[in-house]
Formats: sequence, structure tokens, C-alpha cells
Amino acid sequence: MSLNSSNKHNVVKLFQFSPSAIRKYHSTCNTIIVPTFIDIIDMQNSVSLLKRVRKPLARGFTLIEIMVVIAILGIMAAVVVPKLVGHTDTAKIAAAKQDIANIKQALILYKLDNQRYPTTEQGLQALVAKPTTGPAANGWKSDGYLEKLPKDPWQNPYQYLSPGIHGEFDVFSYGADGQPGGDGINADIGSWDL
Repeated sequence: MSLNSSNKHNVVKLFQFSPSAIRKYHSTCNTIIVPTFIDIIDMQNSVSLLKRVRKPLARGFTLIEIMVVIAILGIMAAVVVPKLVGHTDTAKIAAAKQDIANIKQALILYKLDNQRYPTTEQGLQALVAKPTTGPAANGWKSDGYLEKLPKDPWQNPYQYLSPGIHGEFDVFSYGADGQPGGDGINADIGSWDL
């Protein structure tokens, strides 16, 4: 027995259900369905079509979702960046003070070993390499007092005076402008401030 057009739809619907649902359908309708070869192929195509329809779409982001995320990141950047930019100047001043404190400690060790601070002419280079000019540094440590001379955060060399204006020696940076004096970030930062 082949399926007529009205039963064909029911057969396709049967393929959407479990085998137990099909048995219940047979018992309520009291019919025996014997599909032909063409009906079976038609049913298989219908089932594969249903599987394709039910198949979840590939995961990804829509253009609107991406634009929303970019807008949120832009708002966050507009709020955070100005706060961070203000702190870079403060961080550079703190870094200069730390460098000066390290140089100051190296100068104290130099004096302990050599009974005097390096002269202004010998400069801070006397902390890295044994001085060849000026007063002899007979107690100079073979590995030096600093591994290398740091530059200030604005890439200028630290200044050194011995004797200093503010103490036995002065180690200082001219600040962001590289010129004596100034206010704010351009102000001089020296060992006398520590």
C-alpha cells in the first residue's frame, strides 16, 4: 500500500517523533502505513531539512554587539586615561627621588671607603669607575658603588656638587624642563628634599 498525498504529510510528521510516539499514532489511527521507495526518500529529505532548520547557527558576534563593546571601551578610556595621565608626572617625580636616594646611599658608602666624597670634577662617575683624576680613591671597591649611573625620568643626567649648596654634597635633577628652578613638574628635585 502506498501513501496518498494526505497520508504523506502524516508520515513526515511521524519522523519528527520518537518511536514510542509513532506506536501510539498507529494504535489510535488503526492504520498500517507502508511507504514506497519514493515516499521514504521524500521523508529522509524532510528529516534532513528539519535537522538543518533545528541546527544552531554558527556562534559569532553581530555588528551591533561589536559596536556596543567598542562604545563601552571608548567611554571607559575617556574616564580612565585623564586620571592616569596626571599620575605619570607624579610617578616620574617619585622615581627621580628614589634614584637620588640610591645615589646618596652610594655616596655615603664611597665616603666610608675613601674618607671623602668624590669631587664635583670626579662627579657621579666615581661611583661606577675608579676615579683617575683628583684625590686618590685608595679604598675604592673593585665592583664599584653603582652598577651604572641612572638618568632622570626625563632622560637627563643627574647633577652633582661637592661641596653642595644644601649640604656636604648635592645630587639633583632639574625636572622635566631640564633647566634650574621651575614649578610643579619643572621644579628641581634634590637630595636636600629627601
